Amino acid sequence: MAAVDRALLIATVLVASAQPMSLAELARATGLYKSTILRLIASLERNGLVMRRADQRYSLGPLAFRLGQSFAATFQLKDAVLPELQWMIDQGSESASFHVWHDEKTRLCLLRIDSNHPTLDRIRPGDLLPLQRGAAGKVLRTFADGHAAIATNVVQKSYGERDPACAAVSAPVFGPGDELLGALSLSGPKERFTDPAVKRMSQWLLMAGERATSALGGNWPLSVKTGPGSLPYTGSRGTAKRAARKA
Repeated sequence: MAAVDRALLIATVLVASAQPMSLAELARATGLYKSTILRLIASLERNGLVMRRADQRYSLGPLAFRLGQSFAATFQLKDAVLPELQWMIDQGSESASFHVWHDEKTRLCLLRIDSNHPTLDRIRPGDLLPLQRGAAGKVLRTFADGHAAIATNVVQKSYGERDPACAAVSAPVFGPGDELLGALSLSGPKERFTDPAVKRMSQWLLMAGERATSALGGNWPLSVKTGPGSLPYTGSRGTAKRAARKA
């Protein structure tokens, strides 16, 4: 078990680095002896999780990419979530992303679409971000137990927590058994997060969250209102369309 933990530690450090690392850099980052790393990394190389480059630096191997694809395919996340991110962008929102729990300290940005605004925050798919800071982190912590934690403030907000110049709003997506699958997030420069803008984006997040939840086989909490009110909606599914018919 200790060997497995150490091997996974090496892979995790490479994920966090997001760039090739030398043996010395791996030793400093993991706290392991170089001889231990070489022994463990040989097994990781054989299985494709780590690869040694021509410059003798190490990076994630093809197995890491396949694992990521398999993870997304397992929950059909891309097919269900990506259209909702694009829909919010089409409404004129800030940059849209989808975050999932990575470990006790970090969250993973799984999907991302940049907004049409000229200035953006800097987040990319594959980035590891702090779980304890940011609106998406709040959602992942608040709703870790699924519907059990549903309260009034389903949409979580942050202003300058992760990056002093940025703000974000975020809402959950649930799967079968009311399990939390991840957090939809709209983020960008803090000065654009005025009260009216946050109100509009919060409504879009709730609408997108309900539709993504339904597409993934989950049930949106009945106590959470997602009616669009006077907000424009050009899609063809979900709460907004039902509300339009009632109107």
